[in-house]
Amino acid sequence: MERLATADEMRAYGTRLAARLRPGDLVVLSGPLGAGKTTLVQGIAEGLKVRGPITSPTFVIARVHPSLGEGPPLVHADAYRLGGDLEVDDLDLDASLEESVTVVEWGEGLVEGLSEDRLEIHIDRESGDDARIVTLRGVGPRWAGTEARTGADRGVDGGADTPSDPAEE
Repeated sequence: MERLATADEMRAYGTRLAARLRPGDLVVLSGPLGAGKTTLVQGIAEGLKVRGPITSPTFVIARVHPSLGEGPPLVHADAYRLGGDLEVDDLDLDASLEESVTVVEWGEGLVEGLSEDRLEIHIDRESGDDARIVTLRGVGPRWAGTEARTGADRGVDGGADTPSDPAEE
């Protein structure tokens, strides 16, 4: 669990996470409206060095952001308005899964069948301030050893005790 106090910290966390992502990775984001899911994806996109801007794909449903270098493209999808598995299938996310990093907001309970390996990230708002609590859960062999705890107990002030890689344990 990681406590992030600002949107800038959320983007920086996403940038560090991007260093661990590779083609074929599926990242499933969950959390309430306004939790910071799109802000996290902005950081991931910055770390992957893809073409932007990164905005909530709620009405477009899915966007492909090509790499500006030699890294993988980012597929950013939003399952908020999808009614079930058939509508997820209509997006053809599996068609580009192997060569892209695919991040799906609101995908919990809908996109897990796309890959046996996935990184599930839950973002929650802390009551009383703007801080967010980020919890990771790795599923499958690709993410074996990725624990829910990512260093919150070691501080988030950017000091030496803060992990440089949010998915590393």
